[in-house]
Amino acid sequence: MAAGRGTRFGATKQLVPFDGKPLVQHAIDAAADAGIEDIVVVVGHDSKRVRAALALPEGARVVENPDYSEGQASSLHTGLRGAEASSQGALVLMADQPGVRPEDLRRVAERFRADPWRAVRLRYRDGPGPAVLPRWLWDETLLITGDTGARELFDRYAERVDDISVDADTPPDVDTPDDVDRLE
Repeated sequence: MAAGRGTRFGATKQLVPFDGKPLVQHAIDAAADAGIEDIVVVVGHDSKRVRAALALPEGARVVENPDYSEGQASSLHTGLRGAEASSQGALVLMADQPGVRPEDLRRVAERFRADPWRAVRLRYRDGPGPAVLPRWLWDETLLITGDTGARELFDRYAERVDDISVDADTPPDVDTPDDVDRLE
């Protein structure tokens, strides 16, 4: 998801150069390198510039979130609605977390493919990470509002969630220009 305004950042942070490419490109590349078949990039604020900066793998597409100012949940809704009708689940990545590794995403996707009735998420030493929302959870996900993701649903259905442990701390978010400097 790359639709936010970046108000804490003070600019369109999805476009900020990080390690030689726009910040958002790291999430796209991680998904592609993990073998995710249907990559949907959600854009909103400054969408023309963000679209122009993307290097999309074959088959990936961009969907527009006209309600991006309503918060993260609206981008999640847009991404789910933009998924292929045959998709059994959606692996959700944020544009401001460039340290997420493709090999960890691959592990999450493989676990989900083994049992698409289970939600699956990465569990870092210090907290949760990217997750796969199974299709049976999408209707409830579409009811979430504001600047929140599906974490509350993972708590509600904890008995149907598989955590994939990663022996590392959660990759830091890039929320300010200082974060870029610190991570580089």
